[in-house]
Amino acid sequence: MAKKAVIAAAALAVATSGAQAQGEPERLDAAASDPAKMGWMQGSPPAADKMIRLEDLGHFTFPKTRWSFSNYRQFTRSIGVTRGDMAVVALPRAERKDIDAIHFTPLGGTQPMTWAQSLSANYTDGIVVLHRGSIIYERYFGVTTPHSQHIAFSVTKSFIGTLAASLAAEGRLDPDAPVTRYVPELAQSGFGDATVRQVMDMTTGIAFDETYTNPNADIFRHALAGGFGPRPKDYAGPEGLQAFLLTIGKKGEHGERFTYRTANTDALAWIVERVSGERIATLLEDRFWRKLGMEQDASMQIDGTGMVFGGGGLMPALRDMARFGEMMRNGGKWQGKQVVPAAAIADITKGGGKTEFAKNGAYPTLPGWSYRNQWWVSHNDHGAYSARGIHGQAIYIDPKAEMVIARFASHPMAGNVAIDPTSIPAYEALGRLLVGEKGR
Repeated sequence: MAKKAVIAAAALAVATSGAQAQGEPERLDAAASDPAKMGWMQGSPPAADKMIRLEDLGHFTFPKTRWSFSNYRQFTRSIGVTRGDMAVVALPRAERKDIDAIHFTPLGGTQPMTWAQSLSANYTDGIVVLHRGSIIYERYFGVTTPHSQHIAFSVTKSFIGTLAASLAAEGRLDPDAPVTRYVPELAQSGFGDATVRQVMDMTTGIAFDETYTNPNADIFRHALAGGFGPRPKDYAGPEGLQAFLLTIGKKGEHGERFTYRTANTDALAWIVERVSGERIATLLEDRFWRKLGMEQDASMQIDGTGMVFGGGGLMPALRDMARFGEMMRNGGKWQGKQVVPAAAIADITKGGGKTEFAKNGAYPTLPGWSYRNQWWVSHNDHGAYSARGIHGQAIYIDPKAEMVIARFASHPMAGNVAIDPTSIPAYEALGRLLVGEKGR
């Protein structure tokens, strides 16, 4: 990579890791970094010190991210995911006043914390809790509103994985087939001798480093190829995500271990489009947005060639993300109609290989979990599973508690290992409350 490209990648690394830019406040808590109070992008034009720009990666630098994540379309190319003319399916309300006071002990901690305190600890922008399909809790913070198309980051992966699992259940996609059956262009890449299942479950042995704090990591070459940040003038790398996938080599054996790599989801999105003959945005519209009675249109981030960023580009409204989770909780049914094949839901919720997952060693906050069809599966006594995105985006589904949690956040740190300690036990505590179990 040319020197300027390395510098650009390093800038992306700093931004993505959540580290603050030089001269900006350090370690601001949720209250101090409230984007409305800080005045980002207010005025016409905003004051120079309150302006957020793509050109200097301000949109990916804390605390500016507390504004930009809720207004992400301003900083990226996107394609619409429209709800069409279908009637909105209203979510009934049965709001509870006892949730904020729920107590739990954070992972690795000794002092109790309340649910309300956890929202601040995780820089929550918005959160909705459904119980048996009714909204029992809903809060928004900063500049996020019920209408915001907040970036969902890797929660997007679970939408792509659900599409792939649906095609498999319909007999249109064979998970055991080689990737090259559907995308022969990948024959000379690291994906060349992988199966679709290995891509779906992220057990491929591809050479792709997704260490957000490493400025030379492949994830930043990926970002440059996608045009997700400013490119150096002498950039001569791949143009677009599909071209980038062709450059990925092989490192290790397929199927041996789970390794989280966004490139897998981009490859899976390519496979899904080939099998279905439709663009991802169209599939999201036809299979979810227009069948679930979504309130708002959504958007999908695209690269310069028009390919969607399947690994992290969905920008939905929060209640619509909760609707998707509720459909999943109900075995793929919505309003009495089967939206996702029951076999696809069963395949997701059974989880993947725990042994392959444990070999990774990178998820100390997820002991006993696994990964299946781009979903994170807890295997706990409630059968919970989750869609997860950097900086705290989540859909958490607890079948036993009949509960769905959808959350947007703008935590300073990208990795959920910094967020899980005060999220997972909070979700579990709420699930226990709804089931009537005693706290533990």
